[in-house]
Amino acid sequence: MNRTLQLKRIMLLLGLLGAAFAGLGYRLVDLQVLRHGELSEKAEANTQREYWLPARRGDIVDVNGNLLAGSVPVKTVCANPSLLGTQQVVVARALAPWLQLNEADLVQRLTPHLARDAKGGIVTNGLTYVRLQKNVSEDTWQKIQSVMTNLTFGVDEKHLSHTNQMFYKNLRQNAVYAESDQLRVYPNGSLASQVLGFASVREKMVNGREVNEIYGRDGIELSMNTKLTGVPGWRLTETDRQRREITDMRNEDVEPYDGDTVVLTIDAAIQHIMEKSLADALEKHSPKSITGIVMRPRTGEILALASLPNYDPNQPNTVSVEARDRVITDVVEPGSTFKIVVVSGGLNTGTVRLDQRFYCEEGHFSFAGRVLHDHEPYGWLTVEEIIMKSSNIGAAKIGILLGAQNLYDYAHIYGFGQATGIALPGEARGFLYPVKDWSKVSIAQIPMGHGVAVTRLQMLMAMGALANHGWLMRPMLVNRLENRNGEVIQQYSPQRVRQVVTDNTARQMVQALKRVVTKDGTAAGAAMENYVAAGKTGTAQKAEHGTYAPGKFVSSFIGFFPADNPEICISVVMDEPKEGYYGGQVCGPVFKDIADRCASYLNVPSDKNLQLTNAPALVAAGGLTVAHRP
Repeated sequence: MNRTLQLKRIMLLLGLLGAAFAGLGYRLVDLQVLRHGELSEKAEANTQREYWLPARRGDIVDVNGNLLAGSVPVKTVCANPSLLGTQQVVVARALAPWLQLNEADLVQRLTPHLARDAKGGIVTNGLTYVRLQKNVSEDTWQKIQSVMTNLTFGVDEKHLSHTNQMFYKNLRQNAVYAESDQLRVYPNGSLASQVLGFASVREKMVNGREVNEIYGRDGIELSMNTKLTGVPGWRLTETDRQRREITDMRNEDVEPYDGDTVVLTIDAAIQHIMEKSLADALEKHSPKSITGIVMRPRTGEILALASLPNYDPNQPNTVSVEARDRVITDVVEPGSTFKIVVVSGGLNTGTVRLDQRFYCEEGHFSFAGRVLHDHEPYGWLTVEEIIMKSSNIGAAKIGILLGAQNLYDYAHIYGFGQATGIALPGEARGFLYPVKDWSKVSIAQIPMGHGVAVTRLQMLMAMGALANHGWLMRPMLVNRLENRNGEVIQQYSPQRVRQVVTDNTARQMVQALKRVVTKDGTAAGAAMENYVAAGKTGTAQKAEHGTYAPGKFVSSFIGFFPADNPEICISVVMDEPKEGYYGGQVCGPVFKDIADRCASYLNVPSDKNLQLTNAPALVAAGGLTVAHRP
């Protein structure tokens, strides 16, 4: 009887053990086989962390290597609220002054809490990750670390349990930490701001965390954004229970590739010279805006480009539409500077000669139901004198003789109505209407710069073509790209667009344009002290609401020097200047100031054959070879 009972008990025990082992076996099969993939992912999520390693945004420098835009390392200070326990107030009080945050708000951000959104879902302020402040300097971060290391909590930690001692140690070392970041800076403030543009920061989610990304918003920052941005890297690594990296167990470690350095053709010294002269003229004549460009006519390299008012790219939130780059975005009727197109076209086709005389109707010329006017009552003028005196009637008669289609063709091959291709966003094409859309008077108005709209840059490049033996160049703003080791990875070269007129025609035009900058021309105030300059004035009445606005003018002067072998071509344009409005009167002296100072800076040899009249204006120049500055 007892033996039977014992046997039953043994069998029951064996059954229970068998069931237990079967359950354990099933559980092992479930964990190791059936749910292996799912549990492996959870384990990796708990022990692995992927870091996003941002690439440093490339620098923008001038042609001599001077920094114009760069990225400095900063920190984004973060916190792990789950490690703070109930010490949020103490930590907030210590950090608020360094982070420049409100203490009460900081306490709220450091306190883990859950809530429900409008859809009923659970949201959190971040139980393990909260971003506290961006763009914290390295120096400030070092002080924050010191503050956290020396933080006290009003308890005698020596007499606490080991667990509580570890809590406070972990709080000091790991509750507040920093992630590497970068800040875009422009060390020269507003210098060349419209060329550089500006950058902003946007946030994007990477592996469940917000990271900062710098992107270009305007200027070179935008047009060369891909080259400047670089390629981010990443790091996949193991972490301990406190989420600290175990460096020996990194699975993947791909270094970021920093953005390229963009080397511009801009010369910071010339840019400063030009902006100072423009600022002085802005104060003297109070125009709505004033623009300037300095360019090498042989290569198309832009050495300086500015529009005032401008802005400080370090403060992108203050950028307004008034500070736009009017050199390329705004179109205006060019006025008399456009006469170089019709006269050079007439000379190039043989339609007129430089010494050919035209009767300028004593200042009043009726054509197609309109009366054209000159600013002075001129009688007979040669083609050369039409340029020198800037006769509207003389230019109109040359245009009529040249013919509508020829006039349109020459305006087109000079590049009007087309983008120049400069490496800046937002360039306007201007307006050059086909002949079929012209009115009866267009053939007479277009030669004097009415009925056509151009950008300041288009007009400068057209003048540069005459200074460059008739060759139109593409404006060049980027010289080369360099990698982070300073190695050249892409070199840009000057590009010829087309030859708009022959070398002989260009030389004849230079002869006429030199006379503009004399006591008898319209730009005596543009005459330089040690060089023969050449150029053309423009005074265009502004069109508003379909009619010309009385008393509102766009004034300009575009010139180059030394006239017979040009080194520099300069454009100065004012919108509605006060205290005078003729281009030679208000813009000519600004050209002279910029040109004289650029000549000194570039060490351009003086014109030894310079001849002066009794008036402070130039009348002749001999041959000259100018050393090209690299």
